Amino acid sequence: MASPTPSRARISIIGAGPGGLTCARILQRHGIAATVYDREPEVDARNQGGSLDLHEDDGQLALREAGLLAEFLALARVEGQEMRQMDPAGRVLDHQLPDEGETARPEIDRGQLRDLLLRSLAPGTVQWGRTLESVSGPANGPRTLTFTDGTTVEADLAIGADGAFSRVRTAVSPATPRYTGVSFLEAWFDDMEHAHPELSQLAGKGSAHITDGERGLFAQRNSGGHMRVYVMQRVPVDWIAANGLHPEDTEGIRSHLLGEYAAWSPQILRLITDNDGAYVDRPLFALPVPHTWEHSPGVTLLGDAAHLMPPLGVGVNLAMLDACELALALARSATIDDAVHDYEKSMLPRSTEMARLLEGGAEHLLSMPDADEMSRFQQAAQT
Repeated sequence: MASPTPSRARISIIGAGPGGLTCARILQRHGIAATVYDREPEVDARNQGGSLDLHEDDGQLALREAGLLAEFLALARVEGQEMRQMDPAGRVLDHQLPDEGETARPEIDRGQLRDLLLRSLAPGTVQWGRTLESVSGPANGPRTLTFTDGTTVEADLAIGADGAFSRVRTAVSPATPRYTGVSFLEAWFDDMEHAHPELSQLAGKGSAHITDGERGLFAQRNSGGHMRVYVMQRVPVDWIAANGLHPEDTEGIRSHLLGEYAAWSPQILRLITDNDGAYVDRPLFALPVPHTWEHSPGVTLLGDAAHLMPPLGVGVNLAMLDACELALALARSATIDDAVHDYEKSMLPRSTEMARLLEGGAEHLLSMPDADEMSRFQQAAQT
């Protein structure tokens, strides 16, 4: 079967995260139709998570191609670029403040970014409640997408933007994510200025990173007076159950954490004890390095589906850059196959280089990095 022209192709994007939605938006700006399938039952089915810093050279570049950069900058929090590095006694070791008018890495809530992208799409672009089960069909296409509700869709191009445990990935690669040995436990704080004024002052307007070499905390301001704190530990993936606890046992988990962080100052411990509501367990996974695959007509990957890495500020930015480059390749190429070849020729080397740079980075979230290590990870986050 000859590879179709992108303007006449049936393009299916799996996953309505920032990468998948950015790809659909840029394709539509170039007159190319695409349908996005997402497993969530509806648009507001769950909270979308914390805050993101979008960089000028990737995330913001993609939004510019999507025609949404001005709207993003109107929503973004430039003050969120403030960063503090502290020790467990509460002493500030490093404090970075953004320059006046700096927009190199402004913050935006994940939900706000997603809403911005969704509003920009043609009605009906996203189909909710469609959980992909498998991708099948001959190598030269078309591919058949089978969903858990028993329905199927034929696609000339299936784009896997479905995250860490991508179902689309299995069509091109046997790789599966591996647990890094580091786990995050997320805690939420509401109405910071009134309910938690001391913690608001501690974290500032951006983020605060606190480590002792074995464990850490990362406090991150969100919009609307909210804050998220990530309790970072080197633990088995099933550490909650292994300690006789369960995810809903907030008081039991809190008591356990206070034992683990007993040497830390009472002020810092309030980032563990004063949260509003339950904790959320978020173990960190990463794909093997390097993760590449042989070109396969009609299937490709972007974002975490292609290159899941430790959370060091590059994930969503790389996903949006992938999405932008793939959409532009489709807009400029004579066939789907030509576009995917061109996209993978640049994306795979770039993601391999970044993955190698960040390999083992989950461990460094807990360490007290020296100047060289700090420079290395700051370079990665700004790339």
